Amino acid sequence: MVRLLRRPRSVLAASRFLRSRCKTRLVVCSQNLHHSAARCHWHDTCEFDAFQSGHCSGTMSDVSKNIRKQIGLEPGYYTIPKCRANLLKYTPKREDLPSRSMTESFTTAILPLSSSSYRERYVNHLRRVRMGRLMEELDLFAVWICHRHTSVPTLPKGIPLPYIFVTVLVESVEFSNSNKISASEDISLCGHVSWTGMTSMEITIYMQQNFRTILKAIFVVVARNATNTASAPINPLAPANEKEKACYLESVKRSEAREQKHSKNALYIRPTKEDEKLMFEIFKRTQGTNANDMYNLELPANCRWMSESNQTTLLRAFPDNRNLHNHIFGGFVMRTAVEISSITACLYAGGRPLIECISDVAFYSPLKVNSFIKLTAYVVYTYKKYIQLLTIVEVLQENSSSHLTTNALFLIYKAERNVQEVLPITYEESLCYINGRKKFRAFQKLRQDRLTNLKQFQKTEKSDSQ
Repeated sequence: MVRLLRRPRSVLAASRFLRSRCKTRLVVCSQNLHHSAARCHWHDTCEFDAFQSGHCSGTMSDVSKNIRKQIGLEPGYYTIPKCRANLLKYTPKREDLPSRSMTESFTTAILPLSSSSYRERYVNHLRRVRMGRLMEELDLFAVWICHRHTSVPTLPKGIPLPYIFVTVLVESVEFSNSNKISASEDISLCGHVSWTGMTSMEITIYMQQNFRTILKAIFVVVARNATNTASAPINPLAPANEKEKACYLESVKRSEAREQKHSKNALYIRPTKEDEKLMFEIFKRTQGTNANDMYNLELPANCRWMSESNQTTLLRAFPDNRNLHNHIFGGFVMRTAVEISSITACLYAGGRPLIECISDVAFYSPLKVNSFIKLTAYVVYTYKKYIQLLTIVEVLQENSSSHLTTNALFLIYKAERNVQEVLPITYEESLCYINGRKKFRAFQKLRQDRLTNLKQFQKTEKSDSQ
């Protein structure tokens, strides 16, 4: 009861309270606010409480400025990026890098949607928050956490950080309460490094609004040297307490699972007996009245062909979405992919389905700033109200007709009512259907695990309060 009395009624109200008493601009990303939010609304037991550092990075605009400052990025666009070869001599050795805890990389930042001038970039025509924009901010925030984790004692003062951090995978972005996200209230981000390898880091990020968690994301980022020509060593992660150790062990399991998943491409793995049985059952359902005519396919009632359930768009990249090597930000790619996926889900469902999960966002190769980008979203599986999509991002060469796949994303949307079942025709479509079905089952398991963790957390909280 005391906690409820002391807690501010909303993030917006608290931010106004702070601003009214300070001459400088303040943002609500304090330890106490996140502490209350964690205890009241989030499912995981190992987050927030264990890693609070009290560090605030300001707004996401401040985060962007700090990243540019640390890497020495000068304003202005140049067709030939500024040479950073002089920074290669400052690339540290692994043994010279001190260990870091999760708390040391933990930070918070704010999307000040309560400001009308800031809000316009993040709101759609229905006055809802653009989910693609949130993905863009997540990518930027993940890079900033990498900066906070990195400590190079041998780097002279005033020398830019001799690193480039590149997103190689977004393992999952799980949305909750997405129908309650307001476009007029501040959104807070918080996160930390949860696992490290020799040159890669796993980043765990949360977004909250009004003390309600709206998503949890797991990013994998790799460290490259100053010229992006080779990998670079990073500070090892050393859990500082029992809760950090518990979180780290969970991250190790995810890392091992990623290794196994990475070595297997679903489209080139022979289907299991269960998969082959499913494929044959679909074939029998779509076989026409003439069993001797293999081309006489009939669509069952309340079904749609997969080949007719996709949408494609073409974009041209521009310099305002580039990094210091004139490659397109991963956040921009994810934003555009989410937006074409949303359109596809809306057209398929005949309404406005809500995003539930994004998983296995793979980055195969960088996109140059002069690229033509082709995005295609396919509906590959459906279950009751749920729509599973596979979105492919390709780069089209300006002087040739070649296509190169640069990204792939799996997204799940939930409609207001049951949707038509999508069915494959070709063998390749059947493999996509099977893979989409597996992705959806993994999502179901993730949700069930969250509910189990929530029950355990509530039980622990109840016993602690007695």
